[in-house]
Amino acid sequence: MTDTSTHAATRPDAGGIQLHEVTKHFRSGSQTVRAVAGVDLSIRPGEVVAILGPNGAGKTTTLDMVLGLTEPTSGTITSFGAPPRRAVHEGRVSAVLQTGGLLRDLTARETVRMIASTFPERRPTEEVIERAGLADKADRLVAKLSGGEQQRLRFALALLPDPDLLILDEPTAGMDVRARREFWRTMHHDAAQGRTVLFATHYLEEADTFADRIVLMAGGRVVADGTTEEIRSRASGRTVSADVRRGDVGAVADRLRGRPGTSSVTVAGERVTVVGEDSDALARLLLVDLGGSNLEVTTASLDAAFLAITGEAVPEPDNAADAPSNDSHDGTSDAILEETR
Repeated sequence: MTDTSTHAATRPDAGGIQLHEVTKHFRSGSQTVRAVAGVDLSIRPGEVVAILGPNGAGKTTTLDMVLGLTEPTSGTITSFGAPPRRAVHEGRVSAVLQTGGLLRDLTARETVRMIASTFPERRPTEEVIERAGLADKADRLVAKLSGGEQQRLRFALALLPDPDLLILDEPTAGMDVRARREFWRTMHHDAAQGRTVLFATHYLEEADTFADRIVLMAGGRVVADGTTEEIRSRASGRTVSADVRRGDVGAVADRLRGRPGTSSVTVAGERVTVVGEDSDALARLLLVDLGGSNLEVTTASLDAAFLAITGEAVPEPDNAADAPSNDSHDGTSDAILEETR
């Protein structure tokens, strides 16, 4: 069978990814665990969307349902106008998951060729190996690849059908700094070509620098959805600071504290820092009315927004899954590959 290239850009969009009132419940002993509690989400073709949230937020379970690995308890999901499993079967949706799906006694090249044989149309095998950054390790046994290199191999497999949507669950887990940088360079290129990318990550800087849009989940629900700038503004407003060299700094601070929408005012020598909702008004007040100089306006960090919105500390990167054990990702790559046959 010869290698042929599909062209994602020529396929009908049919609405991208649509989730409507999606719920997912699991049985845990005698109790019912609600992993996803009514998610409405629309992802347009060509978007790059990051899903963030603390462990147990429902991120992984939501991705599993978009991939057709598990069915919603209620609600509907469509991928480019089709049920999730059909979209995967047609090669329109691929995934890079954390674990599963690799045979340790094959080389990386043999693995790619084997999986390529299951697709009626696919990208050239050597091309996806090169794009995944594995050209110099293609003849190495999977068992001899590092964790990050195995993750890049999963990325190569996901690229084979030239999918419209690429779903990434903690895609850079196990990669060193250089490998992560190269991985995201490749993803930037793919996004620029119009591929839709949906990824879950614990690395907030990855969402901050790569995503066009961030979806924050907590308790099985979407609690915030917007650009990075919009999500940051949900923390506690913007921070405005200036030097006040004329007049009483304490009096300036008191005047600022009396403004509606001001959440905090601190003084360090001549430097006054105020956090509030209307940064433009605060900046004018400091510069024009209060004689300030060296003005600086900053937005709250994504870490602070995460804490403010979800009520939880920023999670440490690990391989923990969101869902109960019967919804783990162990072996789910095999299920995806099975759908392509």
